[in-house]
Amino acid sequence: MLRVSGRVPEQAQVMTLTDEELAWVGDQIFRNECAGRHECLVHWNEGEAFPSLGIGHFIWYPEGESGRFTESFPALLDFMVDRGVQLPGWLEDARTQGAPWPNRAGFLSSSSTTDEVKALRVLLYETRGYQVRFIQERAARSLETVVNAAPEAQRPVIRERLWQLGQTPGGVYALMDYVNFKGEGLSETERYEGEGWGLLQVLQAMDKSPGLRPLDRFREAAGRVLTRRAELAEQAIERERWLPGWLRRLETYREPTDG
Repeated sequence: MLRVSGRVPEQAQVMTLTDEELAWVGDQIFRNECAGRHECLVHWNEGEAFPSLGIGHFIWYPEGESGRFTESFPALLDFMVDRGVQLPGWLEDARTQGAPWPNRAGFLSSSSTTDEVKALRVLLYETRGYQVRFIQERAARSLETVVNAAPEAQRPVIRERLWQLGQTPGGVYALMDYVNFKGEGLSETERYEGEGWGLLQVLQAMDKSPGLRPLDRFREAAGRVLTRRAELAEQAIERERWLPGWLRRLETYREPTDG
């Protein structure tokens, strides 16, 4: 079983998964981000200031650029290199500098023709196992940090909800995917009008869904949190195009046996 181990301890809780369970989670995330399509492993969404790469669509800002959203692709590359993955020379150089495309137009003009992009897609397909392990470890590290970021009076309830979600495969999948998808909810730059949309905010919003299973409460709370984000966003694309896709993604937060 997938689970978050340790219900009471203050130290970071640890997610433990079998290889089969981890592969299932990786396949789910790959479908969520890319619909399982190889070309989507290196992609630049309309309306975004960065490309998204890998099964988790990890963010990589262009060289010299930054933004409100947490960059994750360089950390993934570090993770893979530490485990013996050999990067092509251009990517080894770029991982400390930034994405080599200055903007979406520059990316689109080269993404279907350059050998570098084609090779990067192959690399990211062949290293899917490392990527899901990276997502797992990031989520596991974040849990106690998320608890401690809550107001003190809420911490026992937040910890209990994490423990409950950690008792089923679907619950741990939801935790892993949501942290990768929308973050922990701790960054002050990831706010619209002071309202965040990460894991902490979803756990807090579960108060409004009594009488349901923990995973169902999490899914409904996430829908409310992401709808609020879209409503507060300056860009209409968040409401018109992104929100429907986000809500479809949340519908995958179910147990494998719910079929």
